[in-house]
Amino acid sequence: MRILVVEDDPVLADGLKVGLELAGASVERVAACADARAALAANRFDVVVLDVMLPDGSGIDILAGLRAAKDLTPVLLLTALDETLDKVRGLDAGADDYLGKPFDLDELAARVRAIARRGQGRAEPTLQAAGLVLDPATLGATVDGRVVALSRREFAVLAALMERPGVIRSKGEIEERLYGWQEEVESNTVEVHIHNLRAKVGRKAIETVRGLGYRVRGAP
Repeated sequence: MRILVVEDDPVLADGLKVGLELAGASVERVAACADARAALAANRFDVVVLDVMLPDGSGIDILAGLRAAKDLTPVLLLTALDETLDKVRGLDAGADDYLGKPFDLDELAARVRAIARRGQGRAEPTLQAAGLVLDPATLGATVDGRVVALSRREFAVLAALMERPGVIRSKGEIEERLYGWQEEVESNTVEVHIHNLRAKVGRKAIETVRGLGYRVRGAP
């Protein structure tokens, strides 16, 4: 899952980045409206975690701009605990959820997973296809009931493929799950992760579609 965190408090922003990355996400953080708009214009994110009060404007204005452009990226607003008006304005502007400060990081991660599922049109908390089951809440994985240990990035690659079984994911799409938009992409990283995943979950689980990318085949 690729997340954009828009938060100007450096301590909180660092905590969000570290915590969400430990939960398996790829996280970008920016601290101002202008930087958030630039990131959103140049990249696709699965979820935006958006503070309402920013140094150069309101996060609600960013949200309203997304919805006016028909961008349905799920957005979780961070608000001051007692600012009911911000919550109402944010929900009316198209926010998918909100959380008052201070908050528990585990709760935020759970809310992020929930709105990401809804954004993908899923109701169930796990990803399932071709005998594989992934649990984004625990980063756990099983193959035909057998537990397999995956690194955080291996989990991210497999999750990207399993979110839409049968759909081909290009190398570029998978790289977006692994790297930030300003990070240098290593040329063979995806191939290495696919190779390692096949050794763990079985070679037939992940198909290479020459010249196009990769896909997970089969029904749950």
